[in-house]
Amino acid sequence: MRMITDNLGMIGAGLAMTLGIALLAYAGALVVGTLIAVCRVSPVPPLRALGAVWVTIACNIPTLCLMLLLAFVAPRAGVPISLFSAAVGAILVAGSGYVCEAVRSGINSVAKGQIEAARALGMPFGLIIRGIVLPQALARTIQPLVNIFIACLIGSSLAAAIGVVELTAVTQRINQDRAAGVITFLTSGLTYLAIAFAATKFGGLLERRLEFMGRGRA
Repeated sequence: MRMITDNLGMIGAGLAMTLGIALLAYAGALVVGTLIAVCRVSPVPPLRALGAVWVTIACNIPTLCLMLLLAFVAPRAGVPISLFSAAVGAILVAGSGYVCEAVRSGINSVAKGQIEAARALGMPFGLIIRGIVLPQALARTIQPLVNIFIACLIGSSLAAAIGVVELTAVTQRINQDRAAGVITFLTSGLTYLAIAFAATKFGGLLERRLEFMGRGRA
Protein backbone atom coordinates (compact mmCIF):
# COMPACT_ATOMS: atom_id res chain seq x y z
CA MET A 1 0.00 0.00 0.00
CA ARG A 2 2.94 2.33 0.44
CA MET A 3 3.26 2.80 -3.30
CA ILE A 4 -0.31 4.14 -3.24
CA THR A 5 0.19 6.47 -0.30
CA ASP A 6 3.49 7.73 -1.76
CA ASN A 7 1.73 8.69 -4.97
CA LEU A 8 -1.55 10.05 -3.61
CA GLY A 9 -0.92 13.46 -5.18
CA MET A 10 -0.43 11.94 -8.64
CA ILE A 11 -3.44 9.66 -8.19
CA GLY A 12 -5.58 12.59 -7.04
CA ALA A 13 -4.56 14.64 -10.08
CA GLY A 14 -5.37 11.71 -12.36
CA LEU A 15 -8.75 11.25 -10.68
CA ALA A 16 -9.53 14.95 -11.08
CA MET A 17 -8.69 14.69 -14.79
CA THR A 18 -10.90 11.58 -15.12
CA LEU A 19 -13.84 13.33 -13.45
CA GLY A 20 -13.29 16.44 -15.56
CA ILE A 21 -13.40 14.44 -18.79
CA ALA A 22 -16.41 12.37 -17.71
CA LEU A 23 -18.49 15.27 -16.39
CA LEU A 24 -17.83 17.60 -19.32
CA ALA A 25 -18.48 14.86 -21.86
CA TYR A 26 -21.64 13.78 -20.08
CA ALA A 27 -23.00 17.33 -19.81
CA GLY A 28 -22.37 17.85 -23.52
CA ALA A 29 -23.89 14.46 -24.38
CA LEU A 30 -27.04 15.36 -22.43
CA VAL A 31 -27.49 18.60 -24.35
CA VAL A 32 -26.60 17.25 -27.79
CA GLY A 33 -28.41 13.94 -27.28
CA THR A 34 -31.60 15.68 -26.14
CA LEU A 35 -31.54 17.98 -29.16
CA ILE A 36 -31.02 15.02 -31.47
CA ALA A 37 -33.91 13.20 -29.77
CA VAL A 38 -36.14 16.18 -30.47
CA CYS A 39 -35.01 16.06 -34.10
CA ARG A 40 -35.91 12.36 -34.27
CA VAL A 41 -39.50 13.03 -33.19
CA SER A 42 -39.82 16.24 -35.18
CA PRO A 43 -42.54 16.53 -37.84
CA VAL A 44 -39.85 17.84 -40.23
CA PRO A 45 -38.43 14.92 -42.30
CA PRO A 46 -34.92 16.41 -42.81
CA LEU A 47 -34.52 16.80 -39.04
CA ARG A 48 -35.60 13.19 -38.48
CA ALA A 49 -33.08 12.06 -41.08
CA LEU A 50 -30.35 14.15 -39.45
CA GLY A 51 -31.13 12.58 -36.08
CA ALA A 52 -31.04 9.06 -37.50
CA VAL A 53 -27.68 9.68 -39.21
CA TRP A 54 -26.19 11.16 -36.03
CA VAL A 55 -27.27 8.19 -33.90
CA THR A 56 -25.95 5.71 -36.46
CA ILE A 57 -22.54 7.36 -36.47
CA ALA A 58 -22.34 8.00 -32.73
CA CYS A 59 -23.37 4.51 -31.68
CA ASN A 60 -21.41 2.50 -34.23
CA ILE A 61 -17.95 4.07 -34.31
CA PRO A 62 -15.75 2.96 -31.38
CA THR A 63 -15.02 5.76 -28.95
CA LEU A 64 -11.28 5.15 -29.21
CA CYS A 65 -11.44 5.62 -32.99
CA LEU A 66 -13.26 8.92 -32.53
CA MET A 67 -10.68 9.96 -29.96
CA LEU A 68 -7.75 9.15 -32.26
CA LEU A 69 -9.40 10.97 -35.16
CA LEU A 70 -9.95 14.11 -33.09
CA ALA A 71 -6.53 14.00 -31.44
CA PHE A 72 -4.31 13.27 -34.43
CA VAL A 73 -6.27 13.62 -37.69
CA ALA A 74 -8.13 16.86 -36.96
CA PRO A 75 -4.90 18.90 -36.35
CA ARG A 76 -3.50 17.66 -39.66
CA ALA A 77 -6.69 18.86 -41.32
CA GLY A 78 -6.13 22.33 -39.88
CA VAL A 79 -8.40 21.99 -36.85
CA PRO A 80 -6.28 22.55 -33.72
CA ILE A 81 -7.57 20.61 -30.74
CA SER A 82 -5.96 19.66 -27.43
CA LEU A 83 -5.71 16.06 -26.28
CA PHE A 84 -8.07 16.83 -23.41
CA SER A 85 -10.65 18.32 -25.77
CA ALA A 86 -10.27 15.35 -28.11
CA ALA A 87 -11.04 12.96 -25.25
CA VAL A 88 -14.06 14.99 -24.13
CA GLY A 89 -15.34 15.41 -27.68
CA ALA A 90 -15.11 11.73 -28.56
CA ILE A 91 -16.92 10.60 -25.41
CA LEU A 92 -19.48 13.38 -25.90
CA VAL A 93 -20.29 12.23 -29.44
CA ALA A 94 -20.52 8.57 -28.45
CA GLY A 95 -22.62 9.34 -25.36
CA SER A 96 -24.98 11.64 -27.24
CA GLY A 97 -26.19 8.79 -29.41
CA TYR A 98 -27.23 6.75 -26.39
CA VAL A 99 -28.72 9.79 -24.65
CA CYS A 100 -30.79 10.42 -27.77
CA GLU A 101 -32.24 6.92 -27.75
CA ALA A 102 -32.93 7.02 -24.01
CA VAL A 103 -34.67 10.40 -24.22
CA ARG A 104 -36.57 9.37 -27.34
CA SER A 105 -37.95 6.34 -25.51
CA GLY A 106 -39.02 8.67 -22.71
CA ILE A 107 -40.70 10.99 -25.20
CA ASN A 108 -42.59 8.08 -26.72
CA SER A 109 -43.82 7.09 -23.26
CA VAL A 110 -45.62 10.41 -22.73
CA ALA A 111 -49.37 10.03 -23.17
CA LYS A 112 -50.45 11.11 -26.63
CA GLY A 113 -53.57 12.65 -25.13
CA GLN A 114 -51.47 15.35 -23.46
CA ILE A 115 -49.79 16.21 -26.75
CA GLU A 116 -53.08 16.27 -28.64
CA ALA A 117 -54.63 18.49 -25.97
CA ALA A 118 -51.71 20.91 -26.26
CA ARG A 119 -52.08 20.99 -30.03
CA ALA A 120 -55.79 21.66 -29.65
CA LEU A 121 -54.90 24.68 -27.55
CA GLY A 122 -52.71 25.97 -30.39
CA MET A 123 -49.34 25.35 -28.73
CA PRO A 124 -46.44 25.15 -31.22
CA PHE A 125 -44.27 22.01 -31.45
CA GLY A 126 -41.31 23.64 -29.69
CA LEU A 127 -43.38 24.70 -26.71
CA ILE A 128 -45.04 21.28 -26.43
CA ILE A 129 -41.64 19.58 -26.38
CA ARG A 130 -40.06 22.06 -23.97
CA GLY A 131 -42.95 22.53 -21.58
CA ILE A 132 -44.78 19.20 -21.57
CA VAL A 133 -42.87 16.35 -23.15
CA LEU A 134 -39.21 16.77 -22.15
CA PRO A 135 -39.76 17.23 -18.38
CA GLN A 136 -41.69 13.96 -18.25
CA ALA A 137 -39.34 12.16 -20.62
CA LEU A 138 -36.23 13.10 -18.64
CA ALA A 139 -37.86 12.15 -15.34
CA ARG A 140 -38.70 8.70 -16.73
CA THR A 141 -35.20 8.00 -18.06
CA ILE A 142 -33.07 8.85 -15.03
CA GLN A 143 -31.58 5.38 -14.56
CA PRO A 144 -30.68 4.95 -18.26
CA LEU A 145 -29.08 8.40 -18.18
CA VAL A 146 -27.12 7.44 -15.05
CA ASN A 147 -25.90 4.36 -16.88
CA ILE A 148 -24.72 6.58 -19.73
CA PHE A 149 -22.77 8.70 -17.21
CA ILE A 150 -21.09 5.53 -15.96
CA ALA A 151 -20.24 4.66 -19.57
CA CYS A 152 -18.70 8.13 -19.98
CA LEU A 153 -16.71 7.59 -16.79
CA ILE A 154 -15.38 4.25 -17.96
CA GLY A 155 -14.78 5.60 -21.45
CA SER A 156 -12.56 8.33 -20.01
CA SER A 157 -9.94 5.62 -19.36
CA LEU A 158 -9.42 5.46 -23.15
CA ALA A 159 -7.88 8.94 -22.95
CA ALA A 160 -4.70 7.28 -21.69
CA ALA A 161 -4.22 5.93 -25.23
CA ILE A 162 -3.78 9.45 -26.64
CA GLY A 163 -1.56 10.74 -23.83
CA VAL A 164 -4.02 12.35 -21.43
CA VAL A 165 -2.78 11.83 -17.88
CA GLU A 166 -5.96 10.63 -16.22
CA LEU A 167 -6.43 7.91 -13.61
CA THR A 168 -5.65 4.93 -15.85
CA ALA A 169 -2.53 6.62 -17.26
CA VAL A 170 -1.34 7.43 -13.73
CA THR A 171 -1.94 3.82 -12.72
CA GLN A 172 0.15 2.62 -15.67
CA ARG A 173 3.01 4.96 -14.74
CA ILE A 174 3.05 3.83 -11.12
CA ASN A 175 3.03 0.22 -12.26
CA GLN A 176 5.97 0.86 -14.59
CA ASP A 177 7.95 2.49 -11.78
CA ARG A 178 7.09 0.01 -9.02
CA ALA A 179 6.18 -3.15 -10.99
CA ALA A 180 3.08 -3.74 -8.86
CA GLY A 181 0.22 -4.08 -11.29
CA VAL A 182 -2.13 -5.93 -8.96
CA ILE A 183 -2.38 -3.33 -6.21
CA THR A 184 -2.25 -0.31 -8.54
CA PHE A 185 -4.89 -1.49 -11.00
CA LEU A 186 -7.01 -2.88 -8.17
CA THR A 187 -6.98 0.57 -6.56
CA SER A 188 -7.86 2.19 -9.88
CA GLY A 189 -10.67 -0.28 -10.55
CA LEU A 190 -12.15 0.17 -7.09
CA THR A 191 -12.09 3.94 -7.58
CA TYR A 192 -14.09 3.67 -10.79
CA LEU A 193 -16.46 1.25 -9.04
CA ALA A 194 -16.98 3.62 -6.10
CA ILE A 195 -17.85 6.54 -8.39
CA ALA A 196 -20.23 4.40 -10.44
CA PHE A 197 -21.88 3.08 -7.28
CA ALA A 198 -22.35 6.63 -5.94
CA ALA A 199 -23.84 7.74 -9.28
CA THR A 200 -26.28 4.81 -9.25
CA LYS A 201 -27.39 5.61 -5.71
CA PHE A 202 -27.83 9.28 -6.55
CA GLY A 203 -29.90 8.35 -9.61
CA GLY A 204 -32.12 6.13 -7.48
CA LEU A 205 -32.64 8.87 -4.92
CA LEU A 206 -33.45 11.41 -7.61
CA GLU A 207 -35.87 9.01 -9.28
CA ARG A 208 -37.72 8.36 -6.02
CA ARG A 209 -37.78 12.07 -5.25
CA LEU A 210 -39.34 12.92 -8.60
CA GLU A 211 -41.83 10.07 -8.24
CA PHE A 212 -42.84 11.36 -4.80
CA MET A 213 -43.26 14.89 -6.16
CA GLY A 214 -45.37 13.54 -9.01
CA ARG A 215 -47.67 11.74 -6.60
CA GLY A 216 -47.95 14.89 -4.48
CA ARG A 217 -49.08 16.91 -7.50
CA ALA A 218 -51.56 14.22 -8.44
